[in-house]
Amino acid sequence: MRVQPAPVAPIFEAVIVPHRSLSRRGRLVLSCALAGAIGAAGLVFLLLGAWPVVGFSGLEIALAIALLHLNARQSRGSEVVVLHDGTARITRTDPRGRRTETVLPLGWLRMELQERPGRVPGLLLRHRHREVEIGTALGEADKRSLAAALSAALERAHTPRFDNPQLR
Repeated sequence: MRVQPAPVAPIFEAVIVPHRSLSRRGRLVLSCALAGAIGAAGLVFLLLGAWPVVGFSGLEIALAIALLHLNARQSRGSEVVVLHDGTARITRTDPRGRRTETVLPLGWLRMELQERPGRVPGLLLRHRHREVEIGTALGEADKRSLAAALSAALERAHTPRFDNPQLR
């Protein structure tokens, strides 16, 4: 009988999903409110005799609803970062459900918070000549929090603590 070793827990795991504050019902209410407001403005211009504005109002309504739909669709993507068994595994799922996975060895892996003036900083994982940006959907505070947690996890992975019972 062969005994399998117990699975080792990951050193670090983070699931990153884009923040969206509107639910499906909220998007519907917002779409109706936008359509009503833009439609009312278009009606006022129609009554004033500026009938071409009505066509542009219709285009504006369609564009606003399409952009709300696109924003909601983007929220279906996710990113999972796991440090486990000497590797860093970054699994990205796009809004259509397609997955891509990047695996980097932990040996010389470095994490860098790249400051960008006037923009949210970039969070990069670097191993030799490979560079992977993670957490692109996060805001500045969340990205800094992730950077601190990931930095601590990489420090634990690079400097393991050995328990030698003979030294107790």
